Amino acid sequence: MLKLQTVKNQYIINKLTKRCFSASCPVPLRSPSGPAPVPLRSPSYRLRSGCEEGAEGVPGGRAGEGEFFSAGTYEKGVARVNSPVLNYKKTPRIVLAVTNDVATDQRVARHAAALQEVGFEVTVVGRRLPDSLPAEFPWRVERMTLRHRRGWRFYAEYNRRLRQWLLKERPDVVWANDADTLPGCYAAARRLGGKLVFDAHELFSEVPEIQHKPVVKWVWRTVERQLMPKCDARLTVCQSIADHYKKTLGVEMTVVRNLSRDVTRHVSTDAASFETCHVTSLLYGGCVNVGRGVDWAIDALEWLPQCRLVVAGDGDLLEQMKAYAARKPWADRITFTGRVTPEALAALTAKADVGLVMLEDMGLSYRYALPNRVGSFVQAGVPIVVSDLPEMAAVVRRFGVGEVIEELGVKSYELRVKALAEAVKKVLARQWTEADFAAAREDMDWNKEKKKLLDICYTKFC
Repeated sequence: MLKLQTVKNQYIINKLTKRCFSASCPVPLRSPSGPAPVPLRSPSYRLRSGCEEGAEGVPGGRAGEGEFFSAGTYEKGVARVNSPVLNYKKTPRIVLAVTNDVATDQRVARHAAALQEVGFEVTVVGRRLPDSLPAEFPWRVERMTLRHRRGWRFYAEYNRRLRQWLLKERPDVVWANDADTLPGCYAAARRLGGKLVFDAHELFSEVPEIQHKPVVKWVWRTVERQLMPKCDARLTVCQSIADHYKKTLGVEMTVVRNLSRDVTRHVSTDAASFETCHVTSLLYGGCVNVGRGVDWAIDALEWLPQCRLVVAGDGDLLEQMKAYAARKPWADRITFTGRVTPEALAALTAKADVGLVMLEDMGLSYRYALPNRVGSFVQAGVPIVVSDLPEMAAVVRRFGVGEVIEELGVKSYELRVKALAEAVKKVLARQWTEADFAAAREDMDWNKEKKKLLDICYTKFC
């Protein structure tokens, strides 16, 4: 029985990586002494305005299922600051890979903008989903349609297709966002002789969805253990995750925190989809997945009759949460916006009275999380209520920008909900001013994190 299980485990690993490491690719290797002098492609590869899914002439192959489609038009970035990147004889090309649909990934968007600003030719590659929002960015975006949407078949197909596309594009730097993109990125970077960067948005092998799937967990731990030490640069969102990888894998991680730019600078007056002036609005913005506390927020409204809850985001449990909310007597005070663009979410954030950032301690990935929303609420001057988990609770306690829901892990569900309601009441009882957020804003400034991000590029690639 043990032998059969071992064979099954190795079969899954092979599906994820074996095809990625095939030696049959016709793309020539670069010289061991350095990158080969491969000229830039002709400007004819630029996308035509209005290029849509299924149209002929789309870069990356024939139109049809399983092919790449452009997300829209883009323009090559113009460097606006002094940068060592500008000393290159050709514009260095960098590809950032994600398994999401690109449109709502704010961390990747910030990194792409920073890299483009200093002169890199940036491309972000992800996948297209049936409900994907338009990905309108000033850099090139490629999204591929895959036959499989989840499970090991999806990851195997994604990484195989990603490797093929990267070998065709021949970027100078490949940027793997999370462990699920690492097999394809590593295989292509090794084949091309280019640089490889790994960005851990979370502890992928410790996400709640796989805690009861030992084979799947073993696969991702194996990917991390074998490939992360071979990357040229590694970064992550918080010190807790960096310490974890240092302890378990012996690798150094640069911490580039998951912080937002000033939300108020991006707010449009008509972007919000609902009125909040007549009630106190509680905003949850993020994935509606297991362990995110959306059900707590719904039930907490029983003790918060003056409040309205807005859930801005999509996820595996969205429909379930909608049905759950519909059965409550206070269902008319709950709004589900579904998936929204970062600009629309910024508008909702600026109009909120209290921000909710809740995670249940369901594994190390959640325990060490520092969600993007913490920085977004701070920059918008919105007090927050957070779970008592190390990274997010440390921000609230250090700067006094909200309340921590104490000891959620040992409470019954009803006590958790009441604790959340009490925390919200404490926040609403206080008169908040801009001065209350000044110190937190100064510390949680994206420009500081951007400097660390660019330092990696200057020291590793320039």
